[in-house]
Amino acid sequence: MGEPKMEDAWRGQMQALGEFIHTQRSLARLSLRELAGLTDLSNAYLSQVERGLHEPSVRVLNAIAEALDLSAETLLAQAGLFRDGEARRGSKVASVESTEATIRSDPTLSDDQKEALLAVYRSYSAGGA
Repeated sequence: MGEPKMEDAWRGQMQALGEFIHTQRSLARLSLRELAGLTDLSNAYLSQVERGLHEPSVRVLNAIAEALDLSAETLLAQAGLFRDGEARRGSKVASVESTEATIRSDPTLSDDQKEALLAVYRSYSAGGA
């Protein structure tokens, strides 16, 4: 009886991952076709991933992360392959990328505001390195 709940949880995780990828692609101002070209994946496959209909492999997640200028750990955490905080523990790079992803996904900020905030954040995080 526990299997359907686990399957539903995994399906929900795949949908959340797909929404995250879609949001990051939109914020990067990339079409599905452009992302497909950067990752050597098909439009149809990426569309299925974004809709939570396919479970991408680690290789696919790495390709998507690289194309979106994110760490693979960030996508792996979104896919549920790391426990909360595990991807960021001890990793300044993952922390910076997580912060930048949060800024990019904030719906209350305009694109210009996001870019300005990212520039300020990067100047401080680089200065503290």
